[in-house]
Amino acid sequence: MIVWPYIWENEPLLVEDESATVMPKRSDSWLKLTQVVANVEADLGKMLQARHGLGLSEYRALEVLARSPDFELRMQELASHLGLNQSSVSRMVERLERSEFTVRDLCPNDKRGVYTVLTAKGRACLEEALPEYEQALVAAVKEHGVEKLLSSNILKEKYTPLQEQQEGK
Repeated sequence: MIVWPYIWENEPLLVEDESATVMPKRSDSWLKLTQVVANVEADLGKMLQARHGLGLSEYRALEVLARSPDFELRMQELASHLGLNQSSVSRMVERLERSEFTVRDLCPNDKRGVYTVLTAKGRACLEEALPEYEQALVAAVKEHGVEKLLSSNILKEKYTPLQEQQEGK
């Protein structure tokens, strides 16, 4: 038997039926949301690669750097912004450097620290890709039903801890 710590709107967490385990509405909605986000990101990645030769993470790195003071971030800060590990960001930054979109610079106060700096060529690439990215984002959000899912009441429901539910609070 599976015991979960929360019940949503007095709804049992798992409902057994003969063919499968049926998840509660909130879990189902969360799964749908993660699938929709993956589909939107796949669409964006395909467009960026086909039209600009950029991967989605590379585009996001250029965007994050463009919004940063002096167009630069420490490698670990960039990794944090992108949700990637240090190794993945190092490989990605190497690709951006080969395209002359970024350069590396040593931190003046800490010679062990390395900054990734957006170049003029990197800014130009971002400025060229941005309008198509925005158009593709709008189209993908519409196509995959993001707005409908985000506006659904299921994501706004309050939870009741299981113990409170059992005690009748």
